[in-house]
Amino acid sequence: MDVKKLLKGLREGKVWAAARLISIVENDLPGAEEVMEEITGLVGHALRVGVTGPPGVGKSTLVDWMAGIWRQQGKTVGIVAVDPSSPFSGGALLGDRVRMRKVAQDSGVFVRSMASRGYLGGLSEAAVDAADILDAMGKDVVITETVGVGQSEVDVARVCDVCVLVLSPESGDSVQTLKAGLMEIADVYCVNKADRDGADRLVREIKFLLEMRGEEGEKPVLMTEALNGVGVEKVVDEVERMWGRGSRRREEIARRKLEAAVKSEVERRIEGLGKEVERLTGEIAGGRISARKAARLLLRRLSEAGEDG
Repeated sequence: MDVKKLLKGLREGKVWAAARLISIVENDLPGAEEVMEEITGLVGHALRVGVTGPPGVGKSTLVDWMAGIWRQQGKTVGIVAVDPSSPFSGGALLGDRVRMRKVAQDSGVFVRSMASRGYLGGLSEAAVDAADILDAMGKDVVITETVGVGQSEVDVARVCDVCVLVLSPESGDSVQTLKAGLMEIADVYCVNKADRDGADRLVREIKFLLEMRGEEGEKPVLMTEALNGVGVEKVVDEVERMWGRGSRRREEIARRKLEAAVKSEVERRIEGLGKEVERLTGEIAGGRISARKAARLLLRRLSEAGEDG
């Protein structure tokens, strides 16, 4: 379908246009670069919320309730749910969408599941572009839920205005290991499954860590039972309050996009130097050259190829 027609449909809030445009950028199809260039001036109005945390803590259920609360306020919501990649097709397993039953049929909510595709930071690169497309579509709130990979899942903090870290009592013993990664990126801490034993202890541990970092009182630590919607309104209120301070991450988001674009462009160009890559790979494997030196040679070759072009 014509990209121009799709972009026109996106500006009109058409779901079919947003879905197709996300597929184009996700699969890097012809027109992907044009899509992201054309929506640039439309991005930046939505509240961008990141929801992250270890697997099994109830992130999808919490997102389901949060979206429902925003819908009750008359706001439209876009959700990018990053699922683990299928080992067979490489696509998403769609587990998040199954758990978002309350808003799945709501015409004011757009839910898109995307495959992680091996990215270890909790987000695929295309997930960032998908969030931009939903922002450009006119959604008031865009929620990005990460795949749930543990400590390395920190990319979401660099592409969202407010980051919600979800933990559960079962996560209590892992707080110490998480503190160097996930524990440092959150704006709002949510202890889900608060009806279970150990929830109060986990809240105390989080508050102690915040006190040690001099952040006590700056970041809310909340308790929820997402399965029944208990406490979720307070999470939404705190997210909006944190956003109301002013987005401190817009420049960080821009930097993240630039870094991702540079990496993507370099990788694309390197693919065009297949024989040179194979030769250098053999040199590294044979112990005749270091990987760093090979990388410098490859970048020099890319530079020369650019000058020749």
